Amino acid sequence: MIGAHTDSPTLRVKPVSKKQSEGFIQVGVETYGGGLWHTWFDRDLGIAGRVMVKTEEGNFVQKLVKIARPILRIPTLAIHLDRQETFTFNKETQLFPIAGLVAAELNRTGEAPEPKAPEPTAPDRSDTPNTPSDESFAPLKAPRERHHPYIIELIANEAKVRSSSIVDFELILYDTQPACIGGLNSELIFSARLDNLGMSYCSVASLINSLNSPSALDNERCIRLISLFDNEEIGSTTAQGADSNLLPSIIRRLSVIGSGSDQTDTAYEQTLATSFLISADMAHSVNPNYAAKYENDHKPEMNKGTVIKINANARYTTNAPGIALIQEVARRAKVPLQLFVVRNDSSCGSTIGPMLAASLGTRTLDLGNPQLSMHSIRETGGVYDVGYGVQLFESFFEHFGELEGKIFVD
Repeated sequence: MIGAHTDSPTLRVKPVSKKQSEGFIQVGVETYGGGLWHTWFDRDLGIAGRVMVKTEEGNFVQKLVKIARPILRIPTLAIHLDRQETFTFNKETQLFPIAGLVAAELNRTGEAPEPKAPEPTAPDRSDTPNTPSDESFAPLKAPRERHHPYIIELIANEAKVRSSSIVDFELILYDTQPACIGGLNSELIFSARLDNLGMSYCSVASLINSLNSPSALDNERCIRLISLFDNEEIGSTTAQGADSNLLPSIIRRLSVIGSGSDQTDTAYEQTLATSFLISADMAHSVNPNYAAKYENDHKPEMNKGTVIKINANARYTTNAPGIALIQEVARRAKVPLQLFVVRNDSSCGSTIGPMLAASLGTRTLDLGNPQLSMHSIRETGGVYDVGYGVQLFESFFEHFGELEGKIFVD
């Protein structure tokens, strides 16, 4: 099995996002995960995500949308107005993107500026109010009231529905600049969300490649499985996260396939005991500007192969039998590997590996391709490491069934 996650730190549109200040239209956002938020300033931002739409039949259906043009931007303050030694800001008051000018929107719609709202007064309870009908009663304000109407129109156009049929949505911001190949010799990848779409891609591609031959499964006694989870950046404790019962329940159902009637009671436990999970999450390449932050003998380099992550305090799950297995897998694929541990005076991140190892009780190893600028809006990876990762995982799927029986641990 290979497990990875698909989410990355981002900004998400708030349930009530309609804001304006000093003649600017603004959008309220909240932070998701532990991003390097200063990198989101002065970037060309679009929005994408899931929209729930009510159909003419009264059903509620999901539509995926992506507004592929820069409609938002978070502006920095000019250095002339605040000469900070370090760039600091308030995430609640100074991280709101601008979406345009109020005057421009009024010119587009031909509307007059909204009058100042009158002071609230005590309600008149002299008359009994009319009870609204089922159709007219709305528990929440309509999306056009909670969000800027033009943004709702753009979303509706992208979803190819009427704006009035939009019930709610989950939308995130993203950098509209596409990924590209860079470096003097085209050896680098400049992209958003390499952590962790990089390893998600390697997982999917390797599973497909491992089945290219018509006879790929002729003598296979194992099930080849990948599991791509959401919400790793916020702790994984969701229905679609790695700390849910999603993977255990799937394995439980798969474990009885081909089992005799007298084996079904313990088929799940037997499957876990003979299985192996690779927790695939991007790793840290050495940063030449901050080399002192890395342990001297464990400085992974880009395009030098996938990185095995090791931590004595079990922030990663790697152990010696796992290294023996993955090293033999890599030898057969003829791909290099690297080793990584953090300094003793440094904190250590973690992955979905420890929580899955604890819930499944199966053997697990943590690894990932090296990258720079993890959790930035724009990250850097190595071109050749992608190929190394795919080949490594393909070899794992093809040879694990044979190698599993050759590793003996008392």
